[in-house]
Amino acid sequence: MIELDEFPVLVDPVMVAAFEGWNDAGESASGTIAHLRAVWDAQPLADLDSEEYYDYQVNRPMISVDESGVRELTWPSTRVFVARVPLFPRDLVLVQGVEPNMKWQQFTREVLGLAAELDVSTVITLGALLSDIPHTRPVPVSGSTADAALQADLGLEPSTYEGPTGIVGVLQDACQRFGIPAISLWAAVPHYVAQPPCPKGTLALVRKIEDILDIPVPLGDLVEEARAWEAGVDDLAAEDDEVADYVKQLEEARDAVELPEASGEAIAKEFERYLRRRSSDG
Repeated sequence: MIELDEFPVLVDPVMVAAFEGWNDAGESASGTIAHLRAVWDAQPLADLDSEEYYDYQVNRPMISVDESGVRELTWPSTRVFVARVPLFPRDLVLVQGVEPNMKWQQFTREVLGLAAELDVSTVITLGALLSDIPHTRPVPVSGSTADAALQADLGLEPSTYEGPTGIVGVLQDACQRFGIPAISLWAAVPHYVAQPPCPKGTLALVRKIEDILDIPVPLGDLVEEARAWEAGVDDLAAEDDEVADYVKQLEEARDAVELPEASGEAIAKEFERYLRRRSSDG
């Protein structure tokens, strides 16, 4: 059951959702929601009942101790937040949680039922997968949609993926069946550094959201964290000749498939982001 204190009046809201687990290599997707929550001071709106959806022997509750020595028990859950974006005529509904273990269809109905109650106009799901890309190159982010209008407006294609799926794939399918415009964004992170976090993957997803929604997102320490992460992987690769050779092979393969105009397009997009941030700061 979703427990709501009240339904706020939102302005043309967009729902952005990510889940820890199978869909979240390097915690890049869930890290994106955490970043958006922090930079826009998102306020909690609702919780989904964890008893309904989680096997606590698979996703165990966690005990933590704060600076004053107080112990706290945190249950696996899915939480919903509202972010009011400065100078942007739309609000964001942020969904952050752990991929459920049970009752996926009921879970999906609850999430989309909330989206309907809040008059959400578009749903964006985030995911991250392990791939054979080098850590020294930009993290690629693929976007897809089944909505014809979004395909035309954003230059996206329908997904051609076939195979096992996670909760974000189930949400995308439900959006399509119920006629809710939805976009799926996936970051590909290096498989040889799979341990979380992967701030470079999170940075790539944040920048893709900037492009999709045409808004400036404050980056905070994310750029520096991504640089530090890459430098750390450089150091590890330098200590192992086999890893260094493998990374070089991946770099050569990646560079061979990159078209010359791709670099120009990337520069143009980065300049557009700079102008958006400059405008928002002013």
